[in-house]
Amino acid sequence: MNKITAAITAVGGYVPEDVLTNEMLEEMVETTDEWITSRTGIKERRILKDPEKGTSYLAIQAAKEILRKTNLDPKEIDLIILGTVSPDMPVAATGVHVATEIGATNAFSYDLQAACSSFLYGMSTASAYIESGRYKKVLVIGADKMSSIIDYKDRTTCIIFGDGAGAVLMEPNTEGLGLQDEILRSDSIGRNSLKIAAGGSLMPPTAETVAEKLHYVRQDGKTVFKFAVSNMAEVSAQIMERNNLTNEDVNWLVAHQANKRIIDATANRMNLNDESKVLMNIQRYGNTTAATLPLLLSDYEKQLKKGDNLIFASFGGGFTWGASYLKWAYNS
Repeated sequence: MNKITAAITAVGGYVPEDVLTNEMLEEMVETTDEWITSRTGIKERRILKDPEKGTSYLAIQAAKEILRKTNLDPKEIDLIILGTVSPDMPVAATGVHVATEIGATNAFSYDLQAACSSFLYGMSTASAYIESGRYKKVLVIGADKMSSIIDYKDRTTCIIFGDGAGAVLMEPNTEGLGLQDEILRSDSIGRNSLKIAAGGSLMPPTAETVAEKLHYVRQDGKTVFKFAVSNMAEVSAQIMERNNLTNEDVNWLVAHQANKRIIDATANRMNLNDESKVLMNIQRYGNTTAATLPLLLSDYEKQLKKGDNLIFASFGGGFTWGASYLKWAYNS
């Protein structure tokens, strides 16, 4: 009997219609298009402006695209894992609502929070479920309405983040395709470098925490950049070495879209001299946190071929980071 691996068999993505450009940000904070572009690679990002729609709306749209493309009966889905840092509510799991809204009435669902690494961790979890033989159809979604937790007077964060969602369907494979290996890491040394201080058990919401804007994302940009460059690049090189992959063997780098300089550093550490192998959409969407990796797959799906070697890499608050090696399972 051939070994069961977990393969991606479909992808979906969604971004809101409203665009927030660098030029628009020039009117909101002290910055310029040239400054943002040269330091991050971002030109614009998408914003979900409707105050009555939260992260679940984004996730539902991405999931529905998979259902449309595959004609899958949602009742066949066994499990939905939603990676997010911006759930609809602090307690009622957003993933549960997503499952109900798409008609996945036989699935159980939960939220996974590992900041920008949430989707990478979610793929790992889904793979373990599938490889065990217990479940056959797992939906992994990364979705964030970052505009709901960003202070648009703080230029260290408001220039970076956008809203969006991406999703993948993972199923058993016996052809040797799908997830091959992973290196996942975390270290709380970065706990105070990228965080939302208030709203949790350490600092419950009060009138004072709201007045002091402690419910918004804050980051020490230099510290985060330093750790992201070194750690994301290092695990990407390690996963290649561990699997005897050369730069010619790697077809695509699917890297978290936080900063173009971090992506470039990772590609350089992997000796990926061909820039066309580096999937990039940061210029259009900014950092959509848990959604960046599946949104890349959604945007570039038609270029991915069965048997292609993909290296996923991410870095997020906490700190959390990691790299995965996956063999693509289908031709679009």
